[in-house]
Amino acid sequence: MTDFLIRMLVKNPDNTSDPDVRAAYGRAAGGVGAACNLLLGGGKMLAGVLFQSISVLADGVNNLSDALSSVVTLVCFRMSSRPADKEHPYGHARMEYVSGLVVAVLIMMVGFNLATSSLEKIFQPEEAPFSWVTVGVLAASILVKGWMMLFNRRIGRKIGSTALEATAMDSRNDVIATAAVLLSVFVSKWTNLILDGWMGLAIALFILWSGINLIRETLSPLLGEAPDRDLVVRTMKRLRSYDGVLGIHDLMVHDYGPGRCFASVHVEVDAREDVMVSHDLCDKIERDFAGEGMNLVVHMDPIITDDAELNALRREVVGIVAGMKEGITLHDFRIVRGYTHTNVIFDIVIPAECSRSAESIKAEIAEKVRALDPAAHYYTVIGVDRNYTELV
Repeated sequence: MTDFLIRMLVKNPDNTSDPDVRAAYGRAAGGVGAACNLLLGGGKMLAGVLFQSISVLADGVNNLSDALSSVVTLVCFRMSSRPADKEHPYGHARMEYVSGLVVAVLIMMVGFNLATSSLEKIFQPEEAPFSWVTVGVLAASILVKGWMMLFNRRIGRKIGSTALEATAMDSRNDVIATAAVLLSVFVSKWTNLILDGWMGLAIALFILWSGINLIRETLSPLLGEAPDRDLVVRTMKRLRSYDGVLGIHDLMVHDYGPGRCFASVHVEVDAREDVMVSHDLCDKIERDFAGEGMNLVVHMDPIITDDAELNALRREVVGIVAGMKEGITLHDFRIVRGYTHTNVIFDIVIPAECSRSAESIKAEIAEKVRALDPAAHYYTVIGVDRNYTELV
């Protein structure tokens, strides 16, 4: 069924690197989700009204909120596929995250209203009549939602969409919620327990919790979360593979939505090399990464490799920093010799989990560097960089 729908709704389905194909997948998932959820929501709400069951009604409203989520996803996938323009030079791909935020707010509103109705049912309980029609509707919902979970998960993984993978998890949660409602229907029939209001409240709280989690997941990339660890590892490994690259640092990756990756990095090259050769190397790196979907800007840092005193001092300073056991790294090491003292200049990167202040760390390093050779009068000039990838 899934393969049939993909062939019907998506042209060139294997070319997932094409933004148009990706958008087509999103539209297909949104359209299928909206149709299925509308049918399920309508059926459950009708059964809930006819047989006076707040829990079945709540489950139906939950499906209608899912249908609205699918419509928002459909619209935002279409908007996110729009090309860059004057006002949005980085494209519109972040609309996919915005859609998740809008859906989360709508879900929270639905959950709050359902919680209010369920509390009224708890304080003024009314026994809901048993109906095999209700049982059939709920059982069909479990089967359909189970298939929707597999459908959205497959498409989400194929195109790398966290929004669709979250939708798959939402379908899985709906299966659990509907199964609980179905169980309460049989419990109420076979016992004197009236669980209708309590089950409606449980579903309402479940909807509220899902909304909170969805807000957290969609706000994170909008605020600027750390890049994917595997992406960072692959990027750093690739950069180090180029002949002429002696080191890399200050890698920053910016996410402007799925398929819209921009990055910058500092690449260390031998200062003795012809500047045009080093510049050509940086251009080649940028072209290679652009061909693989990353807009990378490379800054060239020439470093001196044939100064014995500098190299020996660098090794000693690296040892000092490593001996502090704070996870600190350093780069851009150089010295400027003067008549009265020698400036030792470098930048350090302090991990986010380090509790010490940057000033205390710099003071400790400066003291230990001066102690290496008091007669040399080393004066440290230390810059502090932030680690935007949490990897060194």
